[in-house]
Amino acid sequence: MLAVFDKTVAKSPEGLQSPHSESVLALKDGFLADHFESLHPGSVTVNLASSGVIAYSLQKQNPLLPRLFAVVDDIFCLFQGHIENVALLKQQYGLNKTANEVVIVIEAYRTLRDRGPYPANQVVRDIHGKFAFILYDSTSKATFIAADADGSVPFFWGNDSEGHLVLSDDAEIVKKGCGKSFAPFPKGCFFTSSGGLRSFEHPSNEVKPVPRVDSSGQVCGATFTVDEETKREPSGMPRVGSAANWSSNY
Repeated sequence: MLAVFDKTVAKSPEGLQSPHSESVLALKDGFLADHFESLHPGSVTVNLASSGVIAYSLQKQNPLLPRLFAVVDDIFCLFQGHIENVALLKQQYGLNKTANEVVIVIEAYRTLRDRGPYPANQVVRDIHGKFAFILYDSTSKATFIAADADGSVPFFWGNDSEGHLVLSDDAEIVKKGCGKSFAPFPKGCFFTSSGGLRSFEHPSNEVKPVPRVDSSGQVCGATFTVDEETKREPSGMPRVGSAANWSSNY
């Protein structure tokens, strides 16, 4: 799977940018999406206009960690992996028996956005299993991205030369767009357009970048770890519709 989001939609953490990145223009003329399609003939690409692009392929997938894609009410979601407590989450979100993992994630996000009975970190923490997902809400132009606490699914992110955010389950594709400005997506964390990167296991703590160094001694993106000594300020989550103005962060 692949997603490239314009920096106005998803501002990536500063620590992800390498001073010797050798990155390219991942969005310009569909560069990275075309590269993805050349590697995965028959893949599906969705143009998100000025917000970016997403693409996915069902080829060469791990049967234990399948890829899924769905669109519900202008919410696009790529999901890879397996949720263990599917039945419980279907009941919690009022879904029918045919709903699968990607639909559960979309409904969890929509409930969080529209009604917000739980904080965002609890919504992700309640998903038990091996997973990584990329969600884009075209109504509010917001992203919601997460990986499980064990980093069970290969998942990488990085910055292209213009600061746009690139995400994929294929490290080589992220390297193609981001050069040295890439890293594994931090396990046990979620990223949102308004709130940035947070740990859902330790939501009250800041997440800080630790520079990664490659074999030649150059800085190569960053890994992110929970700072046990620095606490975050409490925040809410942006809504749409009648409750749209209640908060500007989550």
